[in-house]
Amino acid sequence: MTSTLTWVDFAETDRQKMLDMLHLFADHETRDELGLGSIRDAFADYFFPGTSTIQTRARYMLFIPWLFRTLEKRELTPAEYSHQARQLETSLIYALLNGGEAEKVIGQEAKGSLQRLPSAVYWAGLGSWGIRLFRGTQSRYFRYLPLFYRSQRNRLKNDENEDVDYLGENWHMGLPSEPPGLLTRTTFDLTREEADYLSEMIMYHHQETLLARLIVSGTTPQSRYFWDEPMTRWLDSSLVREIQLSRNFSEIMHGAALLYNLMLATKRAREDWITKYDNRMRAWTQLVRSRWTALSEWHKQIREFWTAQPLVSANVPMRTRRFVESWLDIVLSGVDFDAALQSAVTRSLLEEREFQLKGNRSRLLNTRALEMWSGSSGEQQLDYRWSTVAAIIADITKGLSGSNTDA
Repeated sequence: MTSTLTWVDFAETDRQKMLDMLHLFADHETRDELGLGSIRDAFADYFFPGTSTIQTRARYMLFIPWLFRTLEKRELTPAEYSHQARQLETSLIYALLNGGEAEKVIGQEAKGSLQRLPSAVYWAGLGSWGIRLFRGTQSRYFRYLPLFYRSQRNRLKNDENEDVDYLGENWHMGLPSEPPGLLTRTTFDLTREEADYLSEMIMYHHQETLLARLIVSGTTPQSRYFWDEPMTRWLDSSLVREIQLSRNFSEIMHGAALLYNLMLATKRAREDWITKYDNRMRAWTQLVRSRWTALSEWHKQIREFWTAQPLVSANVPMRTRRFVESWLDIVLSGVDFDAALQSAVTRSLLEEREFQLKGNRSRLLNTRALEMWSGSSGEQQLDYRWSTVAAIIADITKGLSGSNTDA
């Protein structure tokens, strides 16, 4: 029997999370092997609302409403809207490639056969930033458009009782005008007007977030992790505290991910992989020792961690909390650090956690599943989407500098 995945068409945020999860599942570097996704995503959503791991560049936040606003000027059936939207988004791929963009073009390889279009990638973010006013999924939007468009044409007349061109209330009315030749040749460079607009929308809807503060600072991100950005030292004390909590969690749980990969490499008897993870574990233990005081103090107040603002509505499963606290107890117990990591108790903790999440598909317990392992599963330290967000911030910051006048 063929397995299928379905979801109810009413919760765009839930749908977005499901699609992001499937994307992460296909990415060996970012897979959530230890079930920490609820905590990771809670911090990421809190710091960087409207973003996702599969977004690429900021100007897509304008490309999509430009294309759909153009589409709204046509009276079509829902199926025709969907079909023509795909055609427009496919044309956008070629326009970006014609404009010289060689990286981060969504669909640059698949082109017309692309399964997940840019509009699906950015749909939730457009709503979060207040650019998309229609409240609902993309499929609902297509079903609603014919009725919406006809009703607006019947209602909007000028003094001579003639039809008035209508741009639509599904999109923010302050949206900058689309550039000429958008679907012929374009780039990711934001004009000053476009960057101002995106900056203002973020500030209006998410003024107190780290995303807004970083954009207002006017600096281009340079650090591997956002907590290393110099300007974060001058933020409000509450936001600084939350950043430090996210850093502590990322750094301490990275060891669990590395040890999990080392255990798999050992079971596979792959010396090259064993050497790789041995070296990375040593680097990690040095990091923990260098931050021992801060991490130990955090460990003592771990119950307060679960009530931190980013996690208030996260619905972190109790089993996840127990796993995290058990790992912290092992790593930050104050006893022989290396011995603790080598202990049977530590190895059993990871085995049990994987079995909780995967059952009989657990690689540590299932020989067949282990044989299919490629040598890397969720080994990267959590950065809470920073690699994606940094590119988006850099786009807006560059646009605000006024250097992109011909975008």
